[in-house]
Amino acid sequence: MASITLKGNKVTTVGDILKKGETAQAFKLVKTDLSEVTLETYKGKRKVLNIFPSVDTPTCAMSVRKFNKDASDFSNTVILNISADLPFALKRFCGVEGIANAEALSTFRSTFSKDYKVEMSDSVLAGLCSRVVIVLDENNKVLHSEQVLEIANEPNYEAALKSLK
Repeated sequence: MASITLKGNKVTTVGDILKKGETAQAFKLVKTDLSEVTLETYKGKRKVLNIFPSVDTPTCAMSVRKFNKDASDFSNTVILNISADLPFALKRFCGVEGIANAEALSTFRSTFSKDYKVEMSDSVLAGLCSRVVIVLDENNKVLHSEQVLEIANEPNYEAALKSLK
């Protein structure tokens, strides 16, 4: 279990995230049109998994905007913004923000947060995803992973994007 904080208060997750060199396991997530996607949907592409609690918080929204802007220039790469938000909320946010270079995916109807060990198991945010960035190569091997230790902080964008070069 990872021990992270929310504004200095201890938060525990259900496990430890994938590490560099490990292979990502299959997942199923829900798109904003309520269709389902799997890891196999993105076969042969590099993937940036930007995982966070909710687009309705400033830091989470910033990470979606930042990856949408900065990572969209990388060839053969898809940005997957993943949260427990309902698909309707993700669609609203992406529409208002003009997010066009990244996909918004919901853990709704999914075991993703437990399978990927990103679910917070205690605190006021229990049940939501913690802030994690995982970069996968074309074969789903982890190139970079970061569990942000203070949920209110942004991830290390530079390190994540550098792993794509």
